[in-house]
Parts: sequence; structure tokens; C-alpha cells
Amino acid sequence: MDISLISIGNSKGIRLSKTILEKYNIQDTIELILEKGYIILKPKTKARKGWDKAFEKMHEIGEDKLIVSDVFKDEEFEEWN
Repeated sequence: MDISLISIGNSKGIRLSKTILEKYNIQDTIELILEKGYIILKPKTKARKGWDKAFEKMHEIGEDKLIVSDVFKDEEFEEWN
């Protein structure tokens, strides 16, 4: 696919079609990667995206149990008071 560069002030830019933006779920930010003579544009996703739904599903099927206790037997809480 050929895309023409457009002038943006003293710089140049590219314009992505609505179809491309929707297909690759590009919202406001993309990641630009320079690699071995290539420029790669990658949709920027939020960290932990979708975790809320995954946690809900884990809860529904009973897989949200603690693997490691959050309090250890040898912890001394007296010094924290």
C-alpha cells in the first residue's frame, strides 16, 4: 500500500484511513518502532487491558484463590505499632 506524506508545519506525516484505524484498534497513540530498515507502527494498548474481565471470569469459575498467603507466620507486627 502506498501512502503519500503530508506537510505538517516543518515536518511530514502520514494519514491513516478510518478502515485501518478500526481494523487495528488504533485510538489516540501508536508505538513507532525502528527496526532493521523498517518503520513499524503498532497500536498502543493500555497496560493490564482486559484484566478486569479476566478476573471476573476467574472468580466465576472459582480460580481466584490465594496461592501464597499474604501474611507469613514469622512476621512481627509489634514493631509496626
